[in-house]
Amino acid sequence: MWYNAHIMTDPANVTAILAELEKLYPDARPALHYRTPYELLVAVILSAQCTDERVNKVTAELFKAYDTPEKMLSLTQGELEKKIYSCGFYRMKAEHILSASADILQKYGGEVPSTQEELRTLAGVGRKTANVVYAVAFGGDAIAVDTHVFRVSNRLGLAQAPTPEKTELQLMEVLPRDVWSRAHHWLIYHGRRVCHSQKPDCAECTLKSRCSFFRRKYPSDDC
Repeated sequence: MWYNAHIMTDPANVTAILAELEKLYPDARPALHYRTPYELLVAVILSAQCTDERVNKVTAELFKAYDTPEKMLSLTQGELEKKIYSCGFYRMKAEHILSASADILQKYGGEVPSTQEELRTLAGVGRKTANVVYAVAFGGDAIAVDTHVFRVSNRLGLAQAPTPEKTELQLMEVLPRDVWSRAHHWLIYHGRRVCHSQKPDCAECTLKSRCSFFRRKYPSDDC
């Protein structure tokens, strides 16, 4: 079975990988634009299978009039769908934004909750979204596993898991807690700039000597 809940990873290799990622991306930070935890929550929901650039264009207009749960709920689902159409999956995303907004009002007095457990109680908010909001808006320790984090961490050998959730659990086991949130951004940047989905730039990657994927792909390469 591929998935191993207790992945055996060389601590020295993990430390070296993290050090190189930090060196490569010292200023890594969220690319989504937001001013409040609520705006971040909405932006993260919109970002699923959509570029941050597109989300930022949509939210720049959306948040001019609808930057709180109360204001967002003044829209019908159809009206919201039209405003976020270009982000893709607009029906599902509109439903999630409105259901989460209703829960924020009804359960938390209009304020986005600040714990992972409470964030995950919001209708329409999944584990990844909750982790991003907890880490970025509230400074918590969390690893949000998006498509880039999933791909890069498994290629590097920091995880060996078939799903984002199991990847998150493995990363929590092998990475020091105080770098969880920063490592999330480092892995995203590396996935966007070097370790692409279809054509990873292995030749230019400074982590190739420590990368499980590279060793499997080029077993005879002396790196």
